Amino acid sequence: MTFLYETLGVPFGFLLKLIYQSVGFHNYAISIILLTLFSRLIMTPSTISQQKGMAKTQRLQPKIRRIQAKFAGDQRRIQEETSALYQREGYNPMSAGCAPMAVQFLLLFGLIGAIYYPLSNFLFIDDTEIKLLTDAVAKLNLGSASNTSHLAELLVIQHIDSLQGIAGVSQATYDAIKAIDFNFFGLFSLGDVPANYKDIGVHGAKAVAIWMIPAFSFLSSLASGVYSQIKQKQTNPSMAKNPAMGCMTFGMPIFSLWIVVKYPVGIGIYWIASSVFGLLSTIIIGHLFSPKKMIAKLMVDETVERRSRENNLKLVAAEKAKTNS
Repeated sequence: MTFLYETLGVPFGFLLKLIYQSVGFHNYAISIILLTLFSRLIMTPSTISQQKGMAKTQRLQPKIRRIQAKFAGDQRRIQEETSALYQREGYNPMSAGCAPMAVQFLLLFGLIGAIYYPLSNFLFIDDTEIKLLTDAVAKLNLGSASNTSHLAELLVIQHIDSLQGIAGVSQATYDAIKAIDFNFFGLFSLGDVPANYKDIGVHGAKAVAIWMIPAFSFLSSLASGVYSQIKQKQTNPSMAKNPAMGCMTFGMPIFSLWIVVKYPVGIGIYWIASSVFGLLSTIIIGHLFSPKKMIAKLMVDETVERRSRENNLKLVAAEKAKTNS
């Protein structure tokens, strides 16, 4: 897992820095949101492909029902005939759903790497200087957090004022670290971990603000999942009854809650933005590429293709007749 964070963190850190310096208003939180929007735009063709796949499935439902009626009671034969139907139609019911999920997890790992290791993957500070700074922060009296190696670079940023004058660390490095706007509009640091702020009585309003991130992450992910489930029931009732669909609808919000509680809140900012942009994308694309429109287009395309084949057969037959005569 650490390998994924470190490997994917480099390109994502570079992208974040590019956004941070150009259109991110030199604010790390805004840069994360813009990177998420950019990633969602990249995934738009895949989302449209998903929508087309749903329309294709709906279009095939009458044929699937005929197969189920013909081979009632023989589940193995139904599966074989259904698979053969999908193959003839050139449709893979799993491909459209897996690709966006795989991309989302790659984005998640890359972003975790960029947020966990900002000195390495965002500021690209020399490894020797990072080692000196992380060793020094480990000696500060920071409780259990100072013993958590993957939080070391975040702790350096949060306690940089206490790490001045370390031999081997240049002033330019200190200035670069201090220049990062790692705060979320002054409420908390993006490196803060909600699990470390369980006592509201001790941490006060800061803890409340931090715990709002996991709450919104869960709710936004749930809203996106429920909406997708509702649309699935409308377009493909048989698929909506699949237990795996319900597991995804409620499993992803729970997973997002666990991730955001355990990891820095910067991940929560990403997850909220991803869910919100994803929901908006689904609504807009669902309107522009509604199943009814897609099915109508499929019917037209199939009619054109069938007539083209018929015309080709007629031409071949005419050529043969002409040759024989």
